[in-house]
Amino acid sequence: MTHGKLGLGALGLWLLLGASLVQANAGEMVKRSFCVFDPIGSNGPLFNVMKSVRPTAMGWGVDLALRAYTDEKIVAEEFKAGQCDSVLLTGTRAREFNSFTGSIEALGALTSESQMRILLQTLAQPSAATLLRRDNYEVAGILPAGSIYLFIRDREIDTVGELQGKKIATLDYDNAAVTMVRHVGASVVGANSANFAGKFNNGSVDLAYAPAVAYTPLELYKGVNPGGGVYAYKLAQMTFQIIHHADRFPAGYGDKVRAHAFSRVDEAYGLIESAEKDIPQQTWMHPTEQQIQEYDRMLRDVRLSLREEGTYDARALKLMRAIRCKDDPTRAECAIAAE
Repeated sequence: MTHGKLGLGALGLWLLLGASLVQANAGEMVKRSFCVFDPIGSNGPLFNVMKSVRPTAMGWGVDLALRAYTDEKIVAEEFKAGQCDSVLLTGTRAREFNSFTGSIEALGALTSESQMRILLQTLAQPSAATLLRRDNYEVAGILPAGSIYLFIRDREIDTVGELQGKKIATLDYDNAAVTMVRHVGASVVGANSANFAGKFNNGSVDLAYAPAVAYTPLELYKGVNPGGGVYAYKLAQMTFQIIHHADRFPAGYGDKVRAHAFSRVDEAYGLIESAEKDIPQQTWMHPTEQQIQEYDRMLRDVRLSLREEGTYDARALKLMRAIRCKDDPTRAECAIAAE
């Protein structure tokens, strides 16, 4: 199995891979369910890797029973209904449980691995714990899944103007994505994380968006070839997030999971790098520097409108602007302070 094939799943799980096992007193062990979204199901790479969570969690006094779900909407609803004690979701789907961490995937908010690392390190600090808790929902781990790119069936489509009228597979529960697609004059074709690749590969849509780790496992090369490409502009940063009902786990459990997740970030980025290298060089389409600056301004305007209507958390956007300016103080926006 190549790194690319590991990709989508691997992302989730850095969590508990190969961690040291601390024996817990059997009498203190509590049984809890862990519902994992994997588009391929119980035989999928993400679910299989997440099985390694169990021995580590047992060391912390929690015996996890894992269940696989191919439909992210269903697993989110079951978690909300209390039928799952903990859950693994994409950051976009996790937004309904925590608007702060759900805003990490805000359009254009983080544009590089270095910026994402600063954010993850910041949120791993104990002082950030209040941002990770909303009511009884606690974000117990955030794992990077890489930059989100546009996958295009016709590489002649290489400007915003040429997106007008084109059909884009769009997560219809993601208000930000729907707003963005309409902003550029393209047509929203409703999709979800389980079927967007099929719509792209069979030509039902002209474009789709995803991280590089989806390229091989979801066979996006079938839609890209022979005349398409992958547009090398980073629209956003995808994440997987572990959320649990805080009152169902031992005190301090969330801190331990978050610390362990953060310790696996280097490995996650190793797989992301491998997945991006798996995309042939000739498949990448590179925007000009002027286009990048224009796209940056467009996404900032969309972010601000989504902040005003409540889709994005203003505190998260402010933090990520500070990170962008720390990473590159020469950015024009650093003198504006609009976020």
